[in-house]
Amino acid sequence: MQQVPYGSVDRDKPLIRVPFTRLAVITVCLPLIGLVACIVLAMLYHYNDATYTHCQVPNYLPSISAAISLTPERYIWRCSIGLHSAPRFLVAAAYLSFYRGRFSRRLTEQLLSGFTFLLAVSENVGLLLLTYVSSTETYSVHKSGFILFIGSSLFHMLCTCKLWSLIVKYSLSSEEMMSYWFKLRLFLFNGGCCVLAVYFYRRHNTYCEEGIYTCFAACEYLVVLSNMAFHMTAYWDFGGKEVMVATPPEGKRF
Repeated sequence: MQQVPYGSVDRDKPLIRVPFTRLAVITVCLPLIGLVACIVLAMLYHYNDATYTHCQVPNYLPSISAAISLTPERYIWRCSIGLHSAPRFLVAAAYLSFYRGRFSRRLTEQLLSGFTFLLAVSENVGLLLLTYVSSTETYSVHKSGFILFIGSSLFHMLCTCKLWSLIVKYSLSSEEMMSYWFKLRLFLFNGGCCVLAVYFYRRHNTYCEEGIYTCFAACEYLVVLSNMAFHMTAYWDFGGKEVMVATPPEGKRF
């Protein structure tokens, strides 16, 4: 018979036990549902305000910044990102532990793993900043958060793809191979959409052409959706893992 400190078997059972795959789905669905809800509500109830720009030319889609700055859209978005951010920090820490285990004796890869972790944290902080400071409140702070989010996101994807190219080089796992190829394609797609978004944004501000801001908004949607899909690859990376919250054994407390 197995002996447990203080004679209680239930004392050390996990308080919460969630499969990592379920956590990954929930983490991605929160901002996805929030984004779709904000865009739909903005187009249904605040169409003129959401599509208005300083050029005053016809546009047909609201930018994300415009959609999440209205009411009640801003509260929906803030709630979804607030709930989404905590698991994102947890996933970043999980990846750091995973990389350290894979590259335990390789200093360069260890340093790259640490830098990738910092980029993941920076990306999440940028997302929180642009979420809780809307463009209609303090534009400069919102813009800084947006730049931090996009810049950290792109470099995080790049570093992640580099690490995974080294992992699959010596791996026979089909799931790891599939995860790497999805990561690489999503990174390239995301980068291409970022370039197009910058092009359409500058063209709109320079020439004030009809519908160009709509093209920018569409590219912005694709940037965010591909970013979500990139993070969703954690579904394969930690498919057999679980997230547990438990109390430590009584005998190990200090």
